[in-house]
Amino acid sequence: MISNYKRAVALTLLASAASVSFAAPAPVSDLNSSSASTSKSSSSAKETETERLERLLRNSNRVQANLQQQVDEMSLDMSELRGELERNNHEMRQLIDRQRELFIELDKVRSELAKAKAKQAPVQPAESAPAGKYSSNQDEQKAYQSAVDLILKNKDYDAATVALEQFKKDFPESVYSPNANYWLGQLYFSKKKDVDSAKAFAAVVAYKDSNKRADALVKLGDIATRNNSTSAAKKYYQQAVDEYPNTSSANSAKKKLSNLK
Repeated sequence: MISNYKRAVALTLLASAASVSFAAPAPVSDLNSSSASTSKSSSSAKETETERLERLLRNSNRVQANLQQQVDEMSLDMSELRGELERNNHEMRQLIDRQRELFIELDKVRSELAKAKAKQAPVQPAESAPAGKYSSNQDEQKAYQSAVDLILKNKDYDAATVALEQFKKDFPESVYSPNANYWLGQLYFSKKKDVDSAKAFAAVVAYKDSNKRADALVKLGDIATRNNSTSAAKKYYQQAVDEYPNTSSANSAKKKLSNLK
């Protein structure tokens, strides 16, 4: 019985010790560690949020820079387009003015042809003129032949244009005037200087007996065609057909008339 009593006392003491052990407060070091961990986690969260805001700010700056670059490029393109439009408008105005001058000149030619009289002497070109049609003026012959050589031999068309214009000034009554005007008409026509070309060919047409007159009529028709004056072109082509039938000029005029219909 005493033995059982001792055993009971011993169990009671062990139970009391265990109770005290379980009720003991947590170590200070564990609390500090837990607090530090919480603080570190909070600090880490704050740094992540700051980094995210910085990243968004950088992206926003980058987008703004790209937009500004696109705006600058569009402004440059608009300036170039505006300049191109102004150039096109200027060229169009020049073309309209040139066509207006040409139409006026063509009307004058038609009027002059209707009233023209055979006052000028018959003319043949120096390179194909029969005997008795050459000028007795050696300077005149030399000046004309030199201008023609610039075309046929040297192919220097700019110099030939200058030489022929000077020839007309120096020898206004020359027997070579129709041919000089014909060459000038061809030179100006090749450079698309239609007003000057029309004047030169009209001067040829004024010489009723010129062997270049039929070709000059066809060329006047070509000028009118190139400038969309179909009615004037038909008149010149038809005149060449009526006045010079069975010639190469008339055949050419017939073909061009058929193309206008």
